[in-house]
Amino acid sequence: MTHLPPAIFLMGPTASGKTGVAVELLQTLPVELISVDSALVYRDMNIGTAKPDAATLKLAPHHLIDIITPTMSYSAATFRNDALRLMADITARGKIPLLVGGTMLYFRALQNGLSDLPVADPAVRAELDRMIAECGIVKLHEQLAKVDAETAQRLDPNDTQRIQRAMEIYLLTGTPMSELLKHKPEHTLPYRVTNIALLPSDRAVLHRRIATRFGQMIEQGLVDEVRGLRARYELHPDMPSMRCVGYRQAWQFIDGEINEAQLFETGLAATRQLAKRQLTWLRSTPDVIPIDCLSADLTQQVRNAVKEARI
Repeated sequence: MTHLPPAIFLMGPTASGKTGVAVELLQTLPVELISVDSALVYRDMNIGTAKPDAATLKLAPHHLIDIITPTMSYSAATFRNDALRLMADITARGKIPLLVGGTMLYFRALQNGLSDLPVADPAVRAELDRMIAECGIVKLHEQLAKVDAETAQRLDPNDTQRIQRAMEIYLLTGTPMSELLKHKPEHTLPYRVTNIALLPSDRAVLHRRIATRFGQMIEQGLVDEVRGLRARYELHPDMPSMRCVGYRQAWQFIDGEINEAQLFETGLAATRQLAKRQLTWLRSTPDVIPIDCLSADLTQQVRNAVKEARI
């Protein structure tokens, strides 16, 4: 492995301080940053994604931020292709790719490869849309449980996007998605990767950070941001962009489905659930260097880990 070019994967749950650490590392290491975040890819979605501000991005440019409109989709497969291309370019320039973010599916797709799943079929999608409109997503979730119990069990019964995709895959292939995911093509990432995970020693402190940050997003105009997006783009609430944490709740508030207090509470609960999922992924990821994201000398500890990895 020593002959492979190095790469750093800086991972962590929301509000763990990943961006700040990455920006500081850039000041002392020959790295170039690649964002690993399924929400930061969207242009004009700034407040609810906690996107680095213009000054930060000028100081520390990130690849894969602001690359598509909120009406578009961006898959793990697309990320993997983009990231591999960028990593090769960065390495060719004599620098080290530093991938930073909290979308664990993207990190796993990059390191482990992806199963060969069928592309979306417009006709099947249209039929599933009709079924959802007539019977509701919970009913489709029940049908999914009959043909793919493993996938249905891990999906929220209201997760329209993923339930529809899992059912689409079954209808197209006749095989449950859970089975297809077990058969991945051989894949080797041609880099010597140092995996660093920013994990909280006290989850309650992380939860307080999450609450503070989500409250600030509301104060900074998250609802007005969503109103502006709805005015500028042809959006609907089931689009991936509008299913991002915070945006879904702001949409519901604008439509009068929840009040202001519920906006904060449901958004906070959703963000905490996101952090829980991220931590679960991280703890199941092999060869990770754990670092307490609440440490006063967090950046120095990350630098030490990078140095010990001989990058």
